Amino acid sequence: MRLRWPRQVLSLLFVLLLLIGPPAVLLFVVGPPMRGWPTGQQVRAWVEQPLTEQTLAAALTVAAWLVWLVLAYTVTVRALARLRAGAAWLRRMPLPTPLQATASGMAGAAVFTVSANTATAAPPEPALPVAAGTLDSRDDTAHLDAYNSRRDDGVVLSGGWLPRDVADQVAAAAALVWLRRRLGYRPRRPGPPAREDPDLAPLPATATAVQAALADHPPIPQPADVTSGGDGSSGAMPALVSGLPAPRVGLNGAGAAAAARGLLVTALLTARRHPAMSLVVTRTALAGLLGSAAEELRRHLTRLHVVSSVDEAVQVLARTRGHDRHGLDEPRRRDDLPDARATVVLIIDEPPSGAVAQRLAVLPPAAATVVVLGGWPTAATWQVDAAGHTHDPDRPEWRGPRLCVLDAQAATDLLTVIAHTDPPSDQPAPTPTPHAVQRSRPRVPRQATGQDPRPGPAAPGHRLELRVLGNPMLAFGGEPIVVRRTAAMQALVFLAAHPDGADSRNLVDAIWPGLPRHSLTGRLYTTLSELRGTVRAACGLAIVDHTDDRYRLNPDHLDVDLWRFHAAVQHAATAVTNTTIAWQAIIDAYPGDLAAGRPWPWLDPVREATRRHVIDAHMALAAAASDPHHALAVLQQGIRVDPYNADLHVRAMNVLAALGDHDSAAELHDSYTRRLAEAGLEPGNELRETAASLSNSVVPGR
Repeated sequence: MRLRWPRQVLSLLFVLLLLIGPPAVLLFVVGPPMRGWPTGQQVRAWVEQPLTEQTLAAALTVAAWLVWLVLAYTVTVRALARLRAGAAWLRRMPLPTPLQATASGMAGAAVFTVSANTATAAPPEPALPVAAGTLDSRDDTAHLDAYNSRRDDGVVLSGGWLPRDVADQVAAAAALVWLRRRLGYRPRRPGPPAREDPDLAPLPATATAVQAALADHPPIPQPADVTSGGDGSSGAMPALVSGLPAPRVGLNGAGAAAAARGLLVTALLTARRHPAMSLVVTRTALAGLLGSAAEELRRHLTRLHVVSSVDEAVQVLARTRGHDRHGLDEPRRRDDLPDARATVVLIIDEPPSGAVAQRLAVLPPAAATVVVLGGWPTAATWQVDAAGHTHDPDRPEWRGPRLCVLDAQAATDLLTVIAHTDPPSDQPAPTPTPHAVQRSRPRVPRQATGQDPRPGPAAPGHRLELRVLGNPMLAFGGEPIVVRRTAAMQALVFLAAHPDGADSRNLVDAIWPGLPRHSLTGRLYTTLSELRGTVRAACGLAIVDHTDDRYRLNPDHLDVDLWRFHAAVQHAATAVTNTTIAWQAIIDAYPGDLAAGRPWPWLDPVREATRRHVIDAHMALAAAASDPHHALAVLQQGIRVDPYNADLHVRAMNVLAALGDHDSAAELHDSYTRRLAEAGLEPGNELRETAASLSNSVVPGR
C-alpha cells in the first residue's frame, strides 16, 4: 500500500509526456499543421502531381496530429469519468447534522483550551441524513434523548411525517394484525418448511418502516383519557386528535391533501381506542385523497362512513348528535350512522353554505371537527406546507401544530393495516399487502460442495454454531462470540432464515426498511466486513460468503438450529411410518420463537411460519393420542407455544369437557378471553359456541 503513490506519480508523468511530447516535436520539427488555406495554384499543382515529396510530408504530418488528437480525446474522456464518479461519491457522503457540527465546533474549541495532559476523545460516528423511517425532531439542535419527551417528535417516512403518538398507534395496530392472524390460524397436518399461507404476507412497507423506526424507542405512555365518560362516550375530542384542526377549519396550501390523509389515519386509529368516535367523509373527497384504493378500503373500515354530499354529511352529523329537528328524511342505511353519542370528524371537499352552514354553526364544539379541503370564507383557514407545519395567513405571528402528512401510497398502506385490526365478520379481510413485496420463504439449505478458498486455522471438527430460535447467539467451541453491531446479528438471523442467500437489496430493505438504499449499501458492507473480521479473529473461519452481490451463510463452517428445525419439518412431511416420532422431533427442535424479543419487522412472517409448524405438530400428536390425558398435555404444551391460537384452546376445552373437568374448562375459557381482551381482541364464534356448550353441559346445582 505504501508503494502505490510512486507508481501513480509515474503513470501521471507518462500520460503528460504522451500529451505534451508529440505536439512539441511536431511543432519544433515540422511547424504548425496548417499555415493557412491552400491557394488555387497549389490545388491545381497537387491535382497534376499528387505524390510529391511535399504532399507526402504534409499527409504524414496530418496523420500524426490525428493520432495525437485521438489520444488526447481518450485521456480527456477517462479523466472526466473519474471526476464524475468522485463528485457522485462526494454527494453520497453523509454530511454532519447541525447537532454534530455544533458538537464538533465545541470539541475543537476545547482542544485548544484544555491542558496538554487532557485525553483526546474519539470522534462520534457520522450520522446518516434524516430519511424515511427515522425519528425526527423539529428542533435539530435538541439532544437525541429528548425525542421521547417532545410532543412534536415524529417519524419521517418517504411518504410523509407522523407524530410520535400516531406512530406508536400504527405500531400497535401492526402488532394487533399479527395477533389476530395467530388467533385465527387453524392447524393442519405438518407439511414442508415452505409455507404459502395467504395471511403470512408481510405488512405494507409504510407500516414496517414505522415499526423499524420505533424498534429501539419504547412507546410514549398514553395518558388516561379524562374527557371520556364511563360509557365510552367523549365529551371532547380524544387526545390523539386534539392537536389537529380546530372544530371548524379549512386546509389550504401544498400540504392540505396530505394533512387530510393524515387526519383520516389519525382519526381511525383514535377510534380503535375510543369506540364513540367515528369519521364521516364525502365520497368525492375520499376518492380525491386515496384514488383507486378508496372504494376497496371503505368497505373494510368500520369506523369510516362515506356519504354522497355535504348536505347528507351534515344531516348524518346532526341526527347522530340529536340536533335534527327539521323533519329530514331518514338516512337510507341506519347501520352506516355513527353512534348517537359519537365525536365525529367530518371531512368535506367544499365549504358549506346557506342552511347547511347554519346547521354546522349551532353544533357544539365537542360534537364534531369539520375539515374542508380548501379555503373556508366563514371559518379559520390554515395554510399547511408539505412538511405539515401550519400557520394562519390572517395572523402571521401565529404558528399552529404540525399535522400528520401522508401521500396516497403511505395512507393506503396504513389504512390497510387499520382495516385488519377489526375486519368485518361477514366478509373477508382486504388483501394484506397490495403494495408490499413478497419475501421468499425459508427452505432447507442445500449442502455446499466447494471448500472455503481461505481455510482458517480452526481445529478439525470445530464449527461455528448459530442459534436463532430463542435468544440469538453465535458461538464457537461452546464459547459465545460477541457480535457488537445489532445490524450484524440481524443480518445473521436474516441469512439463517434464507439459507439460499440474499442480495444486498434484500438485506438493506429488511434491516433498514424505508431508508434509501444508495445511502445504506456502504453501511451494510461495513457491518458484514466487521462481522467477518470478528469471526475470523475468534476462530479463523469464514461465516459469510459473498458472490455476485449475493450473501450466504457458509454451511461448511456453520451449524444453524433453524436449519435443523427445517430438516425435522421436512422429514415429518414425508414420513410414512413413525409419524409421531417425526412430529415430536419438530417440537424438540423448537426451544423458542425465532429471535425471541427482537422487534425487527421482517421477522413477523418468518417467525409466525416457524411457530405454525410447531402448532401443527402439537395438534397432530394430540389427535393421534389414544389417551385423552396425554392429548390434553400435548395441547397445553401447544398453548404455551402460542397462547393466542383459538383452535388450540377450543380443542383443550373439549378434551377437558370429555374428561368431565368442566371447572378447568371454564377456567381455561375465562383466562383466554381475558388475555384476548388485554390485547384488544375478541373471541370468535367457535369459542363462543364452545363456551355455550360447556355451560349447557354443566350439571345444575354443581
